[in-house]
Amino acid sequence: MEGTNFSRYKAKKMRMLAYHWSEAKKHKVLYLFLLPFALVFGAFVLAPVGISIFFSFTYFNVLEPARFIGFQNYLNLFLADDVFLIALRNTLILAVITGPIGYICAFLFAWFINELPRYIRAFVTLVFYAPTISGAAFLVWALIFTGDEMGYLNAILIRFGIIQEPQLWLTNPDFMMPVIIVVVLWMSLGAGFLAFIAGLSTIDETLYEAGLMDGVKNRWQELWFITLPNMQGMLMFGAVMAIMASFAVGQVTQDLAGFPSTDYAVHTIVNHLVDYGAIRFEMGYASAIATILFVTMIYTKILVGKFISRIGT
Repeated sequence: MEGTNFSRYKAKKMRMLAYHWSEAKKHKVLYLFLLPFALVFGAFVLAPVGISIFFSFTYFNVLEPARFIGFQNYLNLFLADDVFLIALRNTLILAVITGPIGYICAFLFAWFINELPRYIRAFVTLVFYAPTISGAAFLVWALIFTGDEMGYLNAILIRFGIIQEPQLWLTNPDFMMPVIIVVVLWMSLGAGFLAFIAGLSTIDETLYEAGLMDGVKNRWQELWFITLPNMQGMLMFGAVMAIMASFAVGQVTQDLAGFPSTDYAVHTIVNHLVDYGAIRFEMGYASAIATILFVTMIYTKILVGKFISRIGT
């Protein structure tokens, strides 16, 4: 009986494979148009990922040929590298706080901005998106959190009597993480925000009229039952961008808190990767760090995707 079921399953799979192959041959011109992108994607995304995973199982210092050592790099990371565990904790804290909050804020801002008149909407979108592309952003935040009386935040707090002496916002471990969280949230309106703006502008207005006839009573019901289900693709894209941004925090901490930061208070996995990859040139160990970060981001994306797929159901 089991052999019969397996034969049926195998025959079904073969029929499906034959069908897909015939469809591919019918649309071979379309695949030719996709070929340039596929080649670039394979060469600059898939190949580096595969090479990194391979080197994560080796000892490779650039000067000598790679030597296979199995899971030793991973064991060292979790059992012998205290700094990595600190970096992992800091990265998860940043991801759990800035990822969801930044994602929700990006969507809400896009939702509110979409209600504005066309030309005002374009200007406000640029204003909100500007921090993401501004090269002077870190300089502004460094001036705000300078650890003397000339720092804007210290000057304001001292003037109003909230504090008596300047606080070292960027070198005191008690303050560094909250400061980094604020800066990362301020910079969270990136590509996902623009995707939300685009998605909201393409929803058919007749759907809202139909929803009103079907009993939608307020804007929140309209959002849940009409708006969100009709822009799941944009929501997924925004989620992927938010996940990447929240797990890839590294340059912000380096520019504001130094490298390494005091007591590794805001040291992230990306900082640890840069340390071993670009400074110590221990490429096998750095590849293991990169692989762990990659796998974590993939699994987080899968979980978020399952949640988004249930919206409006």
